[in-house]
Amino acid sequence: MSDLVSKFAGRKPRSAIILGSSLGAFADSVQNAIRIPYRELQGFPVPKISGHAGELVVGTVGGKEIVVLAGRAHAYESGNAAVMRPAIEALKSAGIENLILTNAAGSLDPAMRPGSIMLIEDHINQSGMNPLIGQHGDENFVPMTNAYDPGLRTKIIAAAEAEKLALHKGVYVWYSGPSFETPAEIKMFRMIGGTAVGMSTAPETILARRYGLRVAGLSVITNLAAGIEGASPSHAETKSEGAKASARMGQLLTRFFTDL
Repeated sequence: MSDLVSKFAGRKPRSAIILGSSLGAFADSVQNAIRIPYRELQGFPVPKISGHAGELVVGTVGGKEIVVLAGRAHAYESGNAAVMRPAIEALKSAGIENLILTNAAGSLDPAMRPGSIMLIEDHINQSGMNPLIGQHGDENFVPMTNAYDPGLRTKIIAAAEAEKLALHKGVYVWYSGPSFETPAEIKMFRMIGGTAVGMSTAPETILARRYGLRVAGLSVITNLAAGIEGASPSHAETKSEGAKASARMGQLLTRFFTDL
């Protein structure tokens, strides 16, 4: 039995979700919840950025047992792209099969306004980092075709349709941060096929695929990216707009887990 399973009090969740900036309200919707601070879990990194609680919640949403990771540590906090590896490895050892990743992101498409939700279909790694660098063994040569599981994407689309929620689809660009992107960088990201940009998620996707988890990703659009319609993003805007959209994200996720 893994250390994490021993804290589940007999529950057997098969799905987990990592909550992005200011999306922590979803953790409050978990019923019959067990709450465990990351600092009590071996290897779990304690986030140092506001908007990330650093708490694991086990309980039910939509009648399904799930694990909620309220907050993440980012590569830019330590320079370690594999900072979430112990947490994802623990989820795998605890029997998790599906990992849903959420984040706050900037829009590269003026038609996708702040408050929108985007389903991640693929990602582009513009960070210069990879969480598997320095690891050895053939299992680290992870294929990334269909990194974002087509079956889970289909179920999220169906959940959005059932709840009558607008759902954009696109390609997420991972930028290292913590500084925001320049207008010139945003112009380049748009030219190479990006739809949204953020500072997380892609390394967790790589790690999750390394451990054989099915992955789905969702972005809450909190701002137009730098230079688009004169935009100049800020962390305060990210937190504010993320909080405004959290109810719609919670509605979508609850329906998704109900129907999963």
